[in-house]
This record gives sequence, structure tokens and C-alpha cells, in this order.
Amino acid sequence: MSRPHPRARTRARKPRGASAVGRTFEVEVGPVAHGGHFVARADDRVVFVRHALPGERVVVAITEGTEGDKFWRGDAVEVLVASPDRVTAPCRYAGPGLCGGCDFQHVTLDAQRRLKAAVVAEQLRRVAKLDVAVEVEAVPGDDAGLHWRTRQRYVGLPDGRRGMRKHRSHEVLPVDECLLEAPAGPSYEVRGRTFEVADGGFWQVHPGAPETLVGAVLDALAPRAGESALDLYAGVGLFSRFLLDAVGPTGRVAAVEGDATASALSERNCPGVLALAGDVGGVLADGLPSAWGHADLVVLDPPRVGAKRAVVEQVVRRGPRAVAYVACDPAALARDVAIFAEHGYRLSSLRAFDLFPMTHHVECVALLEPVIS
Repeated sequence: MSRPHPRARTRARKPRGASAVGRTFEVEVGPVAHGGHFVARADDRVVFVRHALPGERVVVAITEGTEGDKFWRGDAVEVLVASPDRVTAPCRYAGPGLCGGCDFQHVTLDAQRRLKAAVVAEQLRRVAKLDVAVEVEAVPGDDAGLHWRTRQRYVGLPDGRRGMRKHRSHEVLPVDECLLEAPAGPSYEVRGRTFEVADGGFWQVHPGAPETLVGAVLDALAPRAGESALDLYAGVGLFSRFLLDAVGPTGRVAAVEGDATASALSERNCPGVLALAGDVGGVLADGLPSAWGHADLVVLDPPRVGAKRAVVEQVVRRGPRAVAYVACDPAALARDVAIFAEHGYRLSSLRAFDLFPMTHHVECVALLEPVIS
């Protein structure tokens, strides 16, 4: 399952002229861009604007950039003409200069999902040269987009209070509560199976995510009795457990995971799985028994950076009839889909899920199958 999204950090760059920070411009807001912001133009350069919506006219205050930069970043600090999709953010810590955890609290839920769908479609069109109709599906388990984070991290403050970091900053904003935090911690039971997870180990934070992703992966792969399946970036064995059930006693499943603790737990959670700990690319290259030169099915659930070429090429060498790719970053997914295409695999289907409401993040399950000539 996809790993947590690292918090964006401001990269130290050599200034290219006088700072533009603090300058304000009245702009027309254009389309959504990958990363939770929107495209506008000011002073003959692109500005990536947060807290806006397409079609709005806003006053943008520049938050990052110098005169020599190709683009600036900014916040919409005043809305002159509002979109019909704009709402008042439910959280008092959401907005320009405040908590950086949410990108879309000012947007209706339906519109949030349309924006995410547009980003996924644009990445596939631009990077993989595919025109794909994308719909982002709601997932049970949140409260109108709130109260879904079953694991939440705060920054401890010297006075004993807690806080959240501002967008692209180490600066901490004291907060009394986060409206995304769920009232209870995660449940490690899925479809009647209980999973052991290490303290601090990875598990999907949206309560509806494990069931939703298992269902989407199994529907895509349609496993058959006696087949062989590789579960790559397997975590504690969420997909492996149900793949084992599906392929039955005459089938086999191997789970490859980079974290040794999670790999050991996958073996305990999935009796009968071949659990291998190590870098996925390295294990595929020389760490699997010779019998695994072929695999009928593959689940790929890499971290945000994606699987990348070396892993994709190791996968296609095994000639799977179906690959289910679980992705938390549309750009990485599009890049890897393009690599699969180079090796004769087509994108057969794509589902997208709103596992991170109020943020720009979206989870996709893509099915890749060999092109039949």
C-alpha cells in the first residue's frame, strides 16, 4: 500500500535577483496543477496559487520567488470574483499563512474530486500520451471529508501545546484540534482478517482505504486458482493475504518489502506467503527463487516516487497477464505507465479514490495488461 506523503519542504535555492515575496497582483485563476495549487500569470510569469479556484479573480500575495525565477508561488489573500464551488473552510486553521496540511478546504467535496480527476487525467495525457476519462470515487469512512485521519502527527511546542507546520515551512502554527483527525485509531481488520502492524508502521490512514483498495485490486486482477502472484512493496501483507485466498492451495504468492519488520509481519499475517525483505529492484534482479522467473499476477504499490524503470522492467520480464498498480502520485503513475507501454503493456482500466479529502492527494488503482497483437 502506498506510503505516507512526505511533507513538502522549501528547498534552499540561490536567489536570482530581488525577492518578489510580499508583492501582490490581481490575477485570473486558471486550471488546477499537480500539487494543490492553480495556475495564474502575473508580471509575465507563471504563479502557482493556493487557496484559489479556476475562473476566480483574486489578489495573490507572492510567498516564494525572485525576479529571475521562471515561476513564483503565492496565496490568494482576497477573492474578488468567487467560484460557485467555493465554500467557507470548516477549519479555522486552513487558509493563507496558516496550517499547510489541507489544500482544498475552501472547495466543495464534489469539486475537490473533479479537480483531482483533472490532475490525474492531465498527467496521463502529458506524460503517458493517453486520454483517459477519470472519476474520483468517494470512500466510506469519513464525515463529509473530515475526521478520517486515523493516525495524526503533531509538533510538540515548548509550552506543552501542539501545532502543525505551515505550508512549505518549518514554522509551527499552534492548533487546538485538527478536523481531519479521526475519533479512533486505525482498525487492522479487513474482510474478517486481522493484521499485525508494528508501532509506527505503515497502514492506510483513511478507515475505508484497506477494504476499498483490496476490492479494487482483486477486481482488476481477477485471480484464478493455481496462479502465481508477486506482491511488491507489500507492507505487512494486506494484498498478499487476499491473493493467497484467491489463488488457493495450488497457487503461490511472494511478498517483497523493503522494511524488514514489515516483511516479517507479512509472513505472520499471511501464512504460506514467501516473504522477502530487501530493495524491491534488487530482490527482483537476484533475490527470488528461479521458479519466480514467471508470475501470472503482480501488485505494485510503491511509495510516492513510484516503481521506476528498473522495477518495471523486472516486472515485465516475468510476463504477467495482469499488473495492478496502486499509486498515490499521478505523475509517478503516468511515468511508469509510459514505461510499461514501451514494453508492450497497455493501461486497461483506472480507478481513482478520494482517500485524502481536503488535500490534493488521490489514490489510483491502474490495471496494466499485455497488448495482444
